[in-house]
Amino acid sequence: MEAVQRRRVVVRGVVQGVGFRPYVYTRATGLGLAGHVTNTPEGVVAEVEGAPAAVSAFCERLAADAPPLAVVDAVDHCEVPVAGGAGFTIVASRSGGPARTLVSPDVATCADCLAELADPADRRHRHPFITCTHCGPRFTIVTGLPYDRVHTTMARFPMCPDCAREYANPADRRFHAQPVACPACGPRLRLLAGSPPCEAAYPDPVAEARRLLAGGAILAVKGLGGYHLACDAAHAGAVAELRRRKARGDKPFALMARDLADIEPLVHLGPAERDLLTGPVRPIVLLRRRPGADEELVADAVAPGSPDLGVMLPYTPVHHLLLGLPGDPPGPRLLVMTSGNLSGEPIVTDDTEALDRLARLADAWLTHDRPIHVPCDDSVVRVCDAEVLTLRRSRGYAPLPLALPLSVPATLAAGGDLKNTLGLAEGRQAWLSAHIGDMDDLATQYAFARAEEQLESITGVAAVLAAVDRHPGYRSGRLVRDRAAGRPVVGVQHHHAHIASAMAEHGLDGARRVIGVAFDGTGYGDDGAVWGGEVLLADYAGYTRFAHLAYVPLPGGDAAVRRPYRMALSHLRAAGLDWDPDLPCTAACPPDELRLLRRQLERNLHCVPTSSMGRLFDAVSSLAGVCHHAGYEAQAAIELEGAALTAAVSANASGSGAGADAGPDYAFALRPPAHGGRDAPLTADPAPVLAAVVRDVRAGIAPGVVAARFHTAVAALVHRVCVRARERHALDTVALSGGVFANAVLSSACARVLRESGFTVLRHHRVPPNDGGLALGQLMVAACAPDHPQQGEGHVPGGTRQSA
Repeated sequence: MEAVQRRRVVVRGVVQGVGFRPYVYTRATGLGLAGHVTNTPEGVVAEVEGAPAAVSAFCERLAADAPPLAVVDAVDHCEVPVAGGAGFTIVASRSGGPARTLVSPDVATCADCLAELADPADRRHRHPFITCTHCGPRFTIVTGLPYDRVHTTMARFPMCPDCAREYANPADRRFHAQPVACPACGPRLRLLAGSPPCEAAYPDPVAEARRLLAGGAILAVKGLGGYHLACDAAHAGAVAELRRRKARGDKPFALMARDLADIEPLVHLGPAERDLLTGPVRPIVLLRRRPGADEELVADAVAPGSPDLGVMLPYTPVHHLLLGLPGDPPGPRLLVMTSGNLSGEPIVTDDTEALDRLARLADAWLTHDRPIHVPCDDSVVRVCDAEVLTLRRSRGYAPLPLALPLSVPATLAAGGDLKNTLGLAEGRQAWLSAHIGDMDDLATQYAFARAEEQLESITGVAAVLAAVDRHPGYRSGRLVRDRAAGRPVVGVQHHHAHIASAMAEHGLDGARRVIGVAFDGTGYGDDGAVWGGEVLLADYAGYTRFAHLAYVPLPGGDAAVRRPYRMALSHLRAAGLDWDPDLPCTAACPPDELRLLRRQLERNLHCVPTSSMGRLFDAVSSLAGVCHHAGYEAQAAIELEGAALTAAVSANASGSGAGADAGPDYAFALRPPAHGGRDAPLTADPAPVLAAVVRDVRAGIAPGVVAARFHTAVAALVHRVCVRARERHALDTVALSGGVFANAVLSSACARVLRESGFTVLRHHRVPPNDGGLALGQLMVAACAPDHPQQGEGHVPGGTRQSA
């Protein structure tokens, strides 16, 4: 009698909602094996029985041949008693026990579904919710685990007989596809308009929505993770009105294009950008604008003053229908697609709330009755030196886990108060939430609490430790402390978390310190000052402040951030340079404010000292005449980067290279500590650079050339400080982190000069360099924080621990 073997196989990772059980079914039946497969909270569990060679073949390449959307972390199998029986089945999922499986992110509509969407002979022709095993909503509709229809917001839509047959057919592309539906049984799209909004009897809501968009209307469009506000990107009046209603200032809008051909005349597209735009994630990709592009295609008000256009391609069937299928009547080819909210508020997901909160923003609502369970904004990325740089990690990436270089206890990290993203970790994995937003709004704080609960429910992590930013006023920290329930709370210094985030992303175990360059706008320093131009010698357990930008007053706090000319004047005064009326920053400051500002600085009233590199970028932007008022975060720095790019374009066109060389005058003074001993930090004084900028401005040098020289000077400073750190401490790995390194010109320049000098350079790719990446660093620092810190000279332990 032929030998028979039975093995139990447990597959962990992103294996639910990606067609893994159908894949197991097909693999087992193809090998003639009996048994079953099911979803459980710990992953996909299968038992296979048959000839030993067939059982071995089943196990050997189970991970290697997995479906394209699956991410297999582990495959464990063991022999179990033979049970007999024939056939292989997919059995009902089992619940109970800790959740250890991973939920798939939402996935853009696949090519097969798009073909059916456009096929008049297909029963899902123009169905706004077409989906299959390989695409569609996942994370945003999950209400529990294991991943089955009953645990999604599709539970309210019973399948019709046709869909049920597809769902049960192992040969069908929709075999066990949980969101499967059709016009007979699925969600329903509708268009609401008027005051109060009511549904009109349009035979085709999308066709009417396209007509409204073409006429200049602003629509609220329900997507996967929330509502967008949409308008025709070429309609100057509509774009300006959307900007006014949303109170967005000059912050750029994102665009959605039907295909690459519609944006090729506007932006530079390389292979990496094309792959990102057309891949399964479909993030917003920041693309460099082409000089002299046709302004009729995109209204000026879409991205005023920005060197980039943020572009994404359609990722839901509704998007494809809005932009038009082949043969549809003409309509807008480019749409503004911005988050459905007022600036500073979280994205709207609830339908009733959308009618209320978006009433002053939208003229009509294109909505549907499939609930969104998890809010999820669009992700934002750019390409820097042919590598992906993530600026907002959200739809399409969340909640995929990040591998950790060390095992950590179950820990919750609060993140920061700007661009908030929280994190959970246990063992060698970390999960970051989708983008939550800025914490100064009560609705965002509620969204934070809900995101924490939701992430805990799908990961099974019950935190025994919490990590927060050391800033005593951060709302994210207060929320976590208030909910700590006796668990220890570790305060993590802001810039240490930035560096630890870069280290963790690159798999460093912390056995050897790195030279951490943390440049951003603001972070609470150990001395109570506003840090932001820091060079730290860091591991996870602690750091030494090796160098920093010289302190200057931050006059009026947020007022100096909103009005960069105030920062320019503060820097000029600190550098001993006069506020001459011919300087752009002096001319931009109203006379009464100028007198008050002078008195404020003389008396040091409301002038917290800052070492912020972000504020120095603001100062130079105003001093060079580029930007004097910031209507959104980092506007002055972004426009300074754009100006630097114009100098590079001019230099390349002329072949002269002019503008790239900072020259000897554009050099920071690197000063030894005046007191505090050999281990006290070096000070980088920008006074010589500011004096050079003033001379160039007075000589009529173009703002773009000044901007390019300043960028080069900052990169040279980074190089000098890192060389000094290597000479003193024999360290040769540099981590670049903080929001300033979202600046591709600076990031590229720093990486180039450092690598030319033999340094290993760590830059962010999968986690943002801005505060959206803080939580990852906080998780690592908290896990390594000593219970009883012993602080040596110049060294700060990684976390301060207290019970809350």
